[in-house]
Amino acid sequence: MANNDPNLGLIYGWVQGEHNWNGGMDANLKRLGAVVGLSVIDRDLATPPATPVDGDRYIIPAAATGVWAGRTDQIAVRIAGTWEYHTPQIGWTCFVGDEDVLSVYKATGWSIGIAI
Repeated sequence: MANNDPNLGLIYGWVQGEHNWNGGMDANLKRLGAVVGLSVIDRDLATPPATPVDGDRYIIPAAATGVWAGRTDQIAVRIAGTWEYHTPQIGWTCFVGDEDVLSVYKATGWSIGIAI
């Protein structure tokens, strides 16, 4: 039986030959690609972009609409032509490209940011 680690939400604990190992490992690899070395294009874009490219990442603001509605502070990642969402954990650090700042996720949400 597989478990989820408490920080990144990675799946682990399969026994050799267990069914769905490939599906779980695919999910792990996509999650690692999305959140390790985290940087996003923008964090105040309320409407998902019309022509996103695979690999694009955004922090979803409170006023988000469309498929982003109700996902405040989550990280939206475009993978294989669809949006996938990751809930940050306290302490995650993210580079916000359009602001040129580092932001940290706290219990109250993403910090304002530190210019670098």
